[in-house]
Amino acid sequence: MFGKGGPSFFELMKQALSSTEEGYDLLAPKFDKTPFRTPDELVEKALEHLEPKVESALDLCCGTGVGLAKLRPRVATRLVGVDFSKGMLEEANHELQLDGIVTNAEPTIELLEKDVFDLRYDAEFDVVTCFGAFGHILEKDEVKFLEIVRKALRPGGEFIFVTAEKPPFYAPKAIVAHAFNGVMRVRNAVLKPPFVMYYLTFLMPDVERRLKWAGFSVTTKPADLPSPFHQAVIVRARKS
Repeated sequence: MFGKGGPSFFELMKQALSSTEEGYDLLAPKFDKTPFRTPDELVEKALEHLEPKVESALDLCCGTGVGLAKLRPRVATRLVGVDFSKGMLEEANHELQLDGIVTNAEPTIELLEKDVFDLRYDAEFDVVTCFGAFGHILEKDEVKFLEIVRKALRPGGEFIFVTAEKPPFYAPKAIVAHAFNGVMRVRNAVLKPPFVMYYLTFLMPDVERRLKWAGFSVTTKPADLPSPFHQAVIVRARKS
């Protein structure tokens, strides 16, 4: 399941017993050796239409920087990555090799340690992305999350992400995901602080309806990648 150099079972258990932020601080040095990291080819597929360059982009829950690295050559002026984990941002800084880069290089890159729900951007970005982080957003907070995304975008700007169709309830992966979610709900009911991580979130067609309610026009297309990503769907939601 994990690549060479990935976390041990005991390290994962320590993470699961921590808060979400502390858990990712602990996991950060080995995160890219886990299957939790969004693969490069999936991010590339999601962003391949962003040529020629856009002026500015915001990557929410940027983690160790895979989205930022793929956005970088497609952004002309300003690129911002936001994550609540200091450890993950340190890895992103290393991935992007920001130390020693001339400050007037383009695009300028900012790594911001902040909860996305505390952001107050107002029509500042042409593109907002989020890869592999929707499981950390509770269902009750999804509307607020989309409001934050929409407010951060300029008119005509796009929110780009990858999801999948909702699987049948009897599908093996759905059964496993529901079992995991049940365990996490029990864990969070008896242990504090909570560790927020759930599967089967932001899925089609539900997320398309929510995006339209939030004031986006929505375009979707299959990622057209081999297994295990053959069911991935790329979503482009444009702010009207």
